[in-house]
Amino acid sequence: MPIPRLYVTDAIVLSRFDYGEADRIMTLFTPAHGKFKAIAKGVRRPTSRLGGALEPLAELKVALARGRTFDVVTQVEVTHAWLRLRDSLESAATAWYLAELADRSIEERHETEGLYALLRRAYELLDAGMDSGRVARWYEMNLADELGVRPEVDRCVECDRMLEADEQFRWVPPLGGVLCSRCPGPPVERAGITVDAVKLLKAYQRMDVEALAGLRLPPAVEREVEEAMRAFLRVSLERDARSLEFLDEVRRR
Repeated sequence: MPIPRLYVTDAIVLSRFDYGEADRIMTLFTPAHGKFKAIAKGVRRPTSRLGGALEPLAELKVALARGRTFDVVTQVEVTHAWLRLRDSLESAATAWYLAELADRSIEERHETEGLYALLRRAYELLDAGMDSGRVARWYEMNLADELGVRPEVDRCVECDRMLEADEQFRWVPPLGGVLCSRCPGPPVERAGITVDAVKLLKAYQRMDVEALAGLRLPPAVEREVEEAMRAFLRVSLERDARSLEFLDEVRRR
């Protein structure tokens, strides 16, 4: 169904860059129209009516007019500011990381209501003060689900045998998950993974996010799962997110 000449949509700004003397081009993420680039003309002028509202890390109601190259933003209203997620630099850096994953996961103008709802929910959780690492892992696992590449953590990806708690496992992202101790697997990168890490990966697949928030876990297990999911998404999306470098620097501080 063609988009009308004038339309209004919910949107989250995934990225933006300055254009010309006073304009700004943004990548908008919307539930019905997917992601697309739009231009806000004159937004960088002090007198612009759009500048204060057209910001990332917020949900907006955006009115647009169809343009030849870019759709043109004509009006903006902030519907959810999520101001508290900006109080912590780590939370804000995590929000940027999640936005980049969304940007890399979808093609332009493809309807992505599920992915939009996922990013929106993740921002709500960060704004509510949930641990940013837990939010990121929950988001990464559900993003993999939405993309149809859910990692296999119940059965061996080579022989399809149910994994047993008393054996050793290896994490093989190019194959899609966990390799059992009986299977040598192909000559690809294979990293050992503990039973506790596999259990936590299962929890991210099966538990609701409120239950995940209450888990008490050793930091070493959380770091292990973080590295496992990063490696998995690196293979699935064919490269690391650029924002990870900044996020890691913030966390080291």
